[in-house]
Amino acid sequence: MTPRFDLQSHSTHSDGALSAADVVERAADAGVQLLALSDHDTISGVSEAIATGERLGLRVVPAVEISAVDDGSATPRELHILGYDIDHTGALLTERLAAFLADREQRTLRMAAALGELGFELDEREIATRVADGQPIGRPHLAEAVLAAPANAPRLKAEQIDDIGSLIRAYLIEGKPAFRMRQTPTVAEAIDAIHEAGGVAIWAHPFWDVSDPTKCWRASTASTRSASTGSRPSTSRTPASRTELLAARCAELRLLSTGSADFHGPENRLFSRFLAFETYGLEPNLGPIA
Repeated sequence: MTPRFDLQSHSTHSDGALSAADVVERAADAGVQLLALSDHDTISGVSEAIATGERLGLRVVPAVEISAVDDGSATPRELHILGYDIDHTGALLTERLAAFLADREQRTLRMAAALGELGFELDEREIATRVADGQPIGRPHLAEAVLAAPANAPRLKAEQIDDIGSLIRAYLIEGKPAFRMRQTPTVAEAIDAIHEAGGVAIWAHPFWDVSDPTKCWRASTASTRSASTGSRPSTSRTPASRTELLAARCAELRLLSTGSADFHGPENRLFSRFLAFETYGLEPNLGPIA
């Protein structure tokens, strides 16, 4: 019997609001039996999460979410690759992720500069603290810096931007004026890093990254040729029709299929509750993850 699973979540080690231990406790309270703490480009919270899970009787899968460049598309785009059952104590993966994280930080700083060029002030105290502590920085931290600067308030009100998500959607996603593309790793390099660490690679939230079904199919086929092993058809924002399409695609390509609510914290407007996703009666194929 498939356990009650939620296979993507984030802590303060990347862009989540709670500590790794608190994320696991929140998941246990929600009835999750199989959890992945999948912080962006870092495994620094995994040991804490596993220890907390053992104490609470909840299995935590060692995981990471790697932001990667899809250089096989006509226009380069960013895709997120989840790695499950990785050796989170291995030196090779730690070294790879350090390089990936350095590029993530530089991309974030380029976006900070772009926001400045667009006329925004940034309260960079929290960003400076995270950098000094060796913690990763990303788009949510930039959004917080913009929202925290009082001089931006009239403009944000006029543009109807009132939280981190709305700021990111307006300025920091692909096609928006302050977005900047990562330079490394490629999707193939991210998958290789996961496999070298003994893990299983899953394409996170496909329709979030690629909205057109035909392009999504092409990307999934390309990922398979790069030795990917799965896709994640069910998320908190994926409707039944697209979940069914992705599940069929996974079956066709003999890929694993998973699901998650992509928990970021209890106050997050979109991703605030565990198990807040629907499989619509479809049976997931978790393979070795389960």
